[in-house]
Amino acid sequence: MSKNNRFEGYELIKLEKAEIIEDIVDDFFDFPKYTTQLLNLANQNAQGTRPQVVGQMSELIKQIPEKSFGAWKQYYVENYPDNIKKATEMIYPMVKNLEKAIGMIDKEMVEHWVKDLILVKTAEGLIFQEAILKYLAEEQEVDWRLSSPQEESKCIDGFIGDKPVSIKPISYSSKDSLMEKIKC
Repeated sequence: MSKNNRFEGYELIKLEKAEIIEDIVDDFFDFPKYTTQLLNLANQNAQGTRPQVVGQMSELIKQIPEKSFGAWKQYYVENYPDNIKKATEMIYPMVKNLEKAIGMIDKEMVEHWVKDLILVKTAEGLIFQEAILKYLAEEQEVDWRLSSPQEESKCIDGFIGDKPVSIKPISYSSKDSLMEKIKC
């Protein structure tokens, strides 16, 4: 079923996120374009909203009896009065670091980055994948092969014997924004 006719026969109603949030949240802030992406990156690097800093949100919100924004806000601010400031103090220096880094980026640097991504990282990745597949297949005394584009779209990097495998660097497990559900 294609995306376009998935709702055929239904009346579609488009609600703007801002309209819904303004009705629920009393202090809605409309972030300028691109700022939340930068703030998310700064937070990812600074780790300012980790559970050890601000609490485990999914568990804390379950503790409020009345399921409303007002009740949640009151509960959090009363029980964790310093956590928002603590997170802000961790994240803001990283924003300043990103601001400085963005100021250093020019068109030439972008071109170098694109070349590095396309030429160096791709070659490194595929050469390492091939070496790992070959090594493991030899250890198990079976054949190996790289994945097809269709298999690759399912996060399969290759096959050792008839087993699909996904090869990731150890640092991959620490990159939450890149984590995929690998169904192999």
